[in-house]
Amino acid sequence: MRCVPRRWLVASDDVILDDTPDRLGPLTKPAADALAELGDRDAVARTWSGDHTLWRDDPTEISDRLGWLTVVPDMLARLDGLRARVAALVSGVDHVLLAGMGGSSLFPEVIARSLPAGGAGGGPSLTVLDTTDPAAVARVGRNLPADRTLTVAASKSGSTLETRSHLAWAWDRNPDPSRFAVITDPGSELGALAADRGFAATFENPPDLGGRYSALSLFGLVPALLAGADVAGLLRSASAMSDRLRGSTPANPAARLAAAVAAGARSGRDKLTLVVPDDVATFGLWLEQLVAESTGKDGTGVIPVVGEALGPPEVYGDDRLFVALGDDTERAALAALAAAGHPVAVLPFGGALTDLGAQVLLWELATALVGALLGIQPFDQPDVAAAKAATARVLADGPPHVADTPLDDLLAEVAPGDYVAIQAFVDPGDPAVAAIERARLALRDRLHVATTVGLGPRFLHSTGQLHKGGPGTGVFVQVVGDDPEDVPVPGAGYGFSRLKHAQADGDLATLHDRKRRAGRVRLAEVTEVAP
Repeated sequence: MRCVPRRWLVASDDVILDDTPDRLGPLTKPAADALAELGDRDAVARTWSGDHTLWRDDPTEISDRLGWLTVVPDMLARLDGLRARVAALVSGVDHVLLAGMGGSSLFPEVIARSLPAGGAGGGPSLTVLDTTDPAAVARVGRNLPADRTLTVAASKSGSTLETRSHLAWAWDRNPDPSRFAVITDPGSELGALAADRGFAATFENPPDLGGRYSALSLFGLVPALLAGADVAGLLRSASAMSDRLRGSTPANPAARLAAAVAAGARSGRDKLTLVVPDDVATFGLWLEQLVAESTGKDGTGVIPVVGEALGPPEVYGDDRLFVALGDDTERAALAALAAAGHPVAVLPFGGALTDLGAQVLLWELATALVGALLGIQPFDQPDVAAAKAATARVLADGPPHVADTPLDDLLAEVAPGDYVAIQAFVDPGDPAVAAIERARLALRDRLHVATTVGLGPRFLHSTGQLHKGGPGTGVFVQVVGDDPEDVPVPGAGYGFSRLKHAQADGDLATLHDRKRRAGRVRLAEVTEVAP
């Protein structure tokens, strides 16, 4: 990689990767080598041609998972028809409730959090329900009048436990099929249920996309249309980026990004710290799933760190790569980090919600190329099913006895290069979440290791694969909030509280089965860490 001016321009003013030696620092040479490797393997062209041998000889869960490469023109062609269907659905509706998990919920969450409060252009507001905490479910019920709410259940498989539980709850409170729609793959159980009950709409997504690569498909775009977002703008920015991503490797922005990220993982700088503008902060959650679930397997991977307020250079170890969206995002803090020798890359970002269309496609291709460089199959999730099975056993057999672990005992096991993951099965709207975030920063500053926070069960569909299949450098602090009141799951024989606790029990058991350093800690003990 030759020495270049401070900003390296790929094409027009849309894609810049800041990669001069004084910015990527110790990763400059490793990134150049990784970029050359991608070129030698013709990795970009092979990806666009659907050549599964770039990752594995076996095409399973590769050949049928590359639809994200061509979904944008398909969605553009269908956009007028989608608008008409959506307009009919929102007549007489003040609220849209999207029930989904992981790839079915994270990009809609970006849309919901990035639009003006109360919806865009007078349209309905969008609320995403991706928690089994009963207090959160009850609050949604209080805030969204059933007769003025369109419930959209989104699940690729159609069998996601949380989503089916949310749908049962929503149907029980208002069994009016005109107020229900689903987004799913053709032939799923959820589609059959929608047909049986006469739901207002069933949106069948192209089946050749995995959930975490589905943001620019119906799973992301239908909720965006329902909320009044500028979907045409999202798709146009993605289409413009698509043209650039087909270019040769040295000038391809996804290849350059992939080379830096993979070089970081190979060099011990596997804590990819994502710095995202406040206006689209939840885009970090979507990136977190894409990177963690795609690369965290086979005992290796990239550990995304999102939502972390940047600190001074001295609180970080030598295991970080910082990637920022936009030149103005934390400019002074990033400059200080680069000056101290931490590698920093900056991606251009105009700041508008529509600009995220380009970012989605850029990161999807970059993540797939990281998989090729690390020898990882980036489209499967081999370790996710274990926690689901453990949850099912707990629901069937009853809760096991789980003794609390003193926090200090867990922290005593933390070594340089590790990361501390706080897994919080709590109400996302509880003030405790802010206290946990403060504790996270305090632990980072004290231990000089990366820290992450995941809300359960959301993180099970996001970073759960990384926790169990990735490098064994995680120390997992699980906290489970009390539930003074429960909300029944109709037809299940249990409530959301029992489901939430079963998911926590099942995940902890699975971590222990994988010999991970993990324990359940009292919530008060965690929140007391921060001053």
